[in-house]
Amino acid sequence: MEPSGAPRPITFRGGTVDSVPLGQGELATRLAGQPSRSRGASRCAASTLARGAVAVYGARMPADRVLLELTVNGERQSVAFAPHKTLLEVLREDMQLTGTKHGCELGECGTCTVLVDGKPVLSCLVLALDAVGKDVRTVEGMADGPDLHPLQTAFAELGAAQCGYCTPGFLLAAQALLERDPDPDRETIVAELAGNLCRCTGYVKIFEAVELAAARMRGEDAQPAREVLFGQ
Repeated sequence: MEPSGAPRPITFRGGTVDSVPLGQGELATRLAGQPSRSRGASRCAASTLARGAVAVYGARMPADRVLLELTVNGERQSVAFAPHKTLLEVLREDMQLTGTKHGCELGECGTCTVLVDGKPVLSCLVLALDAVGKDVRTVEGMADGPDLHPLQTAFAELGAAQCGYCTPGFLLAAQALLERDPDPDRETIVAELAGNLCRCTGYVKIFEAVELAAARMRGEDAQPAREVLFGQ
């Protein structure tokens, strides 16, 4: 009998897919010998993969769906989804984590930002298949129970969120920055958040909120200046 941990290739008309079984760390289901693909080509390849993926994971699923395990906000969950779906679509439609927003779906607005292994990723451009074996964090995972993350608190205090649609993306991009650099200057904050667009705030309140949160996360008793709250 084949060892349970051994990779099992799937053969289908047109080629072979090499798969690393669930629980084996980073999964890279890929077309053997093929270079990386564009989003459209990846969707096409993923649809072809669906016809054989059930053989690897042993689930009785419709031919156009696979049952895989994703780690989201520290919890491992089995999710059934069509393999051509983006991570954004799976998070919202199959896992009901609607904090991650649909925006341009072209990778230009930053609204769909999530963290994958601690790095900001545009979930509208990533297949959910590529997130298997990785640590995915969404805005729903920022708070510690009833206690908001310092970034969330600072955004609320300073009015850095108005309509709020872009806010989850900003929060996660800022979180990644502060985990890497606990004391960024304004220039660094502006550069790191340049991929996230906001049509309400004019950005200044967002930058000030990141600075305030950073100070508090360093242990300082930081409070917003009166002019920040009420103007000159």
